[in-house]
Amino acid sequence: MLTIGDKFPSLTVPVQQGTDQLPADETLDLGETNGKWKVLFFWPKDFTFVCPTEIVGYGELAEDFADRDAVLIGASTDTTHVHFAWRRSDEQLAAADFPWIADANQKLARELGILNEEEGVAYRATFIVDPDNIIQHVTINGLNVGRNPAEALRVLDALQTDELCPCNWTEGDEVLKPQAA
Repeated sequence: MLTIGDKFPSLTVPVQQGTDQLPADETLDLGETNGKWKVLFFWPKDFTFVCPTEIVGYGELAEDFADRDAVLIGASTDTTHVHFAWRRSDEQLAAADFPWIADANQKLARELGILNEEEGVAYRATFIVDPDNIIQHVTINGLNVGRNPAEALRVLDALQTDELCPCNWTEGDEVLKPQAA
């Protein structure tokens, strides 16, 4: 599995965004950062139970991620057409207006090392990637336990301080300033 300090894969991947038009071969170049951070989270499968709670949760924080110069990207091993149908079937998912990677060939999930081969889906993985396309944070959950998007935002805040941040640190709290003995 790729981890902290590894370069994030520079793949061009199919994406789906919005509910107005059928998918039309839209892609996203994951090697391009435009000087921004990336918060990319995988969910196992569309039209399931835990996954929409996470997508909606991340979507509710999309502006907060953008305020921190971070691009929010979702992903699963479904197709763009399945993503489109799922968004159109649920107004809360439709409101989660950030790109959803359609990793139907499982290439990105395999390169990241997060593919559950037995189920043929990705684990619930979150990657925070810096503007140099270097992974700075990774969390992986099993298929049945959802994540806390606010925690991803808190970790992004901490990473962006480039300081020592204690347990439960949140934006605005003091960072640690060790003194030499």
